[in-house]
Amino acid sequence: MTTEEKIFNAARIVFQKKGFAGARMQEIADEAGINKAMLHYCFKNKQLLFEAVFMNAFGQLAPQINEIFNSQDTVFDKIKKFTHSYISFVIQNPYLPQFVIQEMNNNPEFVMSFLNNKNRPNPTVLISQIEKEIADGIIKPVNPKQLLLDIFSMTVFPFAAQMMVKGMIQISDSEFNQLMEERKTSIAEQIINSIKK
Repeated sequence: MTTEEKIFNAARIVFQKKGFAGARMQEIADEAGINKAMLHYCFKNKQLLFEAVFMNAFGQLAPQINEIFNSQDTVFDKIKKFTHSYISFVIQNPYLPQFVIQEMNNNPEFVMSFLNNKNRPNPTVLISQIEKEIADGIIKPVNPKQLLLDIFSMTVFPFAAQMMVKGMIQISDSEFNQLMEERKTSIAEQIINSIKK
């Protein structure tokens, strides 16, 4: 394992436990088994490290999502695969949605840089397919972009507002995780049932 891989793995663990604000570079260095000077040599500060860790994680997720969007599967199967894939990814990287929201306010240039990345998830093929399945009478007439917004909202929101969700419905961390596991299929079922002709 390279030093960079050790740092990324350690940073994920510490960010997951402490969040971005609570994480300390010394803790990350200790977790990686390197000294703090080496960590600072590789990454000058916590913000740059987090951005690198984020882009590394995003680089793993985006190809999975694009593979789903561009596959030969039906729209219904793509919805099922997307919700399962995205929720599985965020369960493994639970700090990422909150980081994106924080960065949208504090560092919009960084957010735009990954949203404009040529490897970002691109739903163009899926939108065309939704339009075709509407024309073929498989799906009810819906605005494809509203449908995608519904899917994204239902999958992203509980993670982005995790503390609020846990407080409002009075659930523990383990109950939250169980609900998220259930949402892998329940979101897809709800959406498919709402658009199926």
